[in-house]
Parts: sequence; C-alpha cells; structure tokens
Amino acid sequence: MSDWLAQTPEAARRYVAGRRLDEVECIVPDIAGVARGKAMPASKFARQESFYLPNSIFLQTITGEWADNPAGAFTEPDMILLPDFSTTSAAPWTADVTLQVIHDVLDQQGNPVPVAPRNVLKRIVALYAERGWRPIVAPEMEFFLVARNIDPNQPIQPPMGRSGRRAAAKQAYSLSAVDEYGKVIDDIYDFAEAQGFEIDGILQEGGAGQVEINLAHGDPVRLADEIFYFKRLIREAALRHDCFATFMAKPIEGEPGSAMHIHHSVIEADTGRNIFSDEQGRETPAFLHFIAGMQTHLPAAVALLAPYVNSYRRYVPDFAAPINLEWGRDNRTTGLRVPISGPDARRVENRLAGMDCNPYLGLAASLATGYLGLIQQENPRAECLGDAYMSEDGLPLNLGDALDEMAESDAMREVLGHEFVDVYESVKRNEYKEFLQVISPWEREHLLLNV
Repeated sequence: MSDWLAQTPEAARRYVAGRRLDEVECIVPDIAGVARGKAMPASKFARQESFYLPNSIFLQTITGEWADNPAGAFTEPDMILLPDFSTTSAAPWTADVTLQVIHDVLDQQGNPVPVAPRNVLKRIVALYAERGWRPIVAPEMEFFLVARNIDPNQPIQPPMGRSGRRAAAKQAYSLSAVDEYGKVIDDIYDFAEAQGFEIDGILQEGGAGQVEINLAHGDPVRLADEIFYFKRLIREAALRHDCFATFMAKPIEGEPGSAMHIHHSVIEADTGRNIFSDEQGRETPAFLHFIAGMQTHLPAAVALLAPYVNSYRRYVPDFAAPINLEWGRDNRTTGLRVPISGPDARRVENRLAGMDCNPYLGLAASLATGYLGLIQQENPRAECLGDAYMSEDGLPLNLGDALDEMAESDAMREVLGHEFVDVYESVKRNEYKEFLQVISPWEREHLLLNV
C-alpha cells in the first residue's frame, strides 16, 4: 500500500500536500453509527494490506454493554478490515496531520459481514442494481447546538450566543439567529471544505439553537459516509466554541425534535432516466408503487429510523414531526411528501427518520420499503390534501412495538438480511431493558407522594 495516497480523493491529497502525514484512523461504523477501529502511524498503515477487529463490535450497545449473540457462542472471532480508499478524509481538528479511512468489513472467508451497517446499505443498493436501477438520495441533517452539559441529571439548555443571550426558539429561517453561533458554522464550513464535502445549504430550524444542513443528492453509500463523517466534524466544531452539538431526536423538552429527512428517486442505470417520470414528464406507475411500498412497510422499518427510546419523543402532535404514512404533494404535514420539482428531479421525501439513526441503516431501511413497493407493484392510498398531522396510521410509537414490527416482517427480514435483523433486535432489546430500569424525574415528582 506504499502508493495508497494516490488512490484517495483529491481533497485528502490536497490536505496532506507538502506535509508529513502523522496518523491514519481506521474506522468501522457500528450498529449505533459510532466510529470503532484503531489509529496508527501512517508509516505502519502504508505497510499493511488489512486490519482486524472482533465481530463483537456489532453487539455493543450505546451504553457500552454487550447484547446476547443470536448466533450462539460469544467467541469474538476477528473480522478482516479492508480500507476503502475512496472514503479517505481529513481530520482537520487534530493537532497533527491525520486522515480517516472507512473500512469494508469481511469475514475470514472474504465475504461481507452481513451485520455491518455499511454492508446492509450496500445490500439494498445491490437489490436495485439487479433490476437495472440506481437509487439516488438527498439527506437533510437537523441538530442542536446546546450549552455544555456535564451532568446528565440536568436538563439541556440552548447555547449562549455572541449577543450574550441564549439562543431563542421559534426563529426558523432567521439569518440573525444563525449568526448568534456563526463561529461554529464557520468551522463547520472549513472542516467540510478540508474533507471535500459539498454543503447544499445551512439554515436555522424552529428549535433554540437548532440547525439544518442539506447535502447535495447522490449515491446512498457515499452520502451515508458523509453523514457519518459530518456528525463527527460538527461535534468537533462545537467543542472548539465551548458548546456541544447533539443529534438526539429530542434533546430539549418543549422544543421540536431533529429529523433526518430523506429524499429518494430512482434512475435507470443505463440511461439515467428518472423512473418516476415518463417521457412527457408525468408521474409513472413506478412512482406510485414506491410510495405504496413505503406506506406498507415503513411500520416495520421504524425501529431503524427511530432507534432509541428518546426517538419516540419526536413523534408527538404539534411539534413539526409527521407521525403518519399519508402522502401529499408539497404537504409538510404528511410523513411522505412529494416536493415541487421538474420531471427529472421527481422524488419522494420520507419525513419520519430521526437524526439519531445510523445513517447507513436509516437510508437502507427507507430505500428497502420503496424497493418492496416497486417489486410488489401496489398502489398507495389516495393523496392527502389537508392537514395530516393528526392522522392515526398504525405506526409504532415506542421502541418495543417497533422492534416487534421489524422482527415479524418477513419482507424486511428478506431484504435487510435475517442475521442483521436478529443482531439489531438483540442490541436494541438490551438498550430498552436498561432504560426501563431507570426512574425518571417525572416519576419521582408525580408518583412518589401521590399514588
């Protein structure tokens, strides 16, 4: 691998140019989307073809505990990690010159490990490819900048702005609100440029200190890699200015939650034609089949789009989070929105996913439901023309019910992979059980002396 830098993106080579590369971080995204792996001197990285990590990293919960292995014995065999040089990216917040590289995960026979989230997304993209299709996605990332919080028992507060006042809520699209923490935004831009990422836009959302970043549309695996990297760079930018960035679905009581809206279209691999539009620019049956698949199968995908107990605090009426499977043209109250566009850009926006989801699994689950619709060729319900916020649609509204829906869905098991679904369910059941052992302040306040 002595010439490995020649295989990396231009932005990575430009970052290193004329300087000594000190360190390389070998990264694998785990079930939660947390970066696992190892860092090593660049000279050692250049001498090795592959690296090793135990397969138990995919059984680790968000609290650091270990879930039961559905496959049986917990022997922790090594997996083979192969660098995907196309993912090489700068780590511009480090003191020395460091690059990050996401690695593909294989078993000792050279097969993709089916429970690795990046492999799950690649599996879904391959299903489209077998039909001659190529899915295109455009994610929107919402997150909060918050005051430093080192005591988990204390509520989260908005950050202090440059005016000396805390960030205000209900200032959606306000440029002056974004200017309050402009230095953090400046560093986000600088880090993104160093890493070669294209930001389509940054805007103030409705919550206090809540920001949205839109990414240009493209290949699902590449965009998932970028979101994975973006979460880290945004956190690092915030820490430089004495605040935290959080991607929790609902970090602040009484404020809106943070979503990861996903726009989807599908093109013919050979011609590049959007299969949602015909030659006259009209909607095609495939467009309606895609929506129907989402309406039918999203209940079984919610556990991947809303992966924590906190995720379901987003799913409450009147907080700008559609909790329904209605669809509508340019209707933000529907869970499935068709934005205004020309025929070539006709797409479907899934507004159910939370920003706390693993980007690989969120995109995989959402694309899987649309794929099933294209294969099953059913039609959606009639378009919703009014306010859909209060629609009751049978979506699971807690993690336990969502896991039940996923585990019992033969269709989702088939497309995502039985082994992956079993491991994911085991990890999330463990987390849910841990949460249920915690007594909340609400319970102490209202139940201690009253029941």
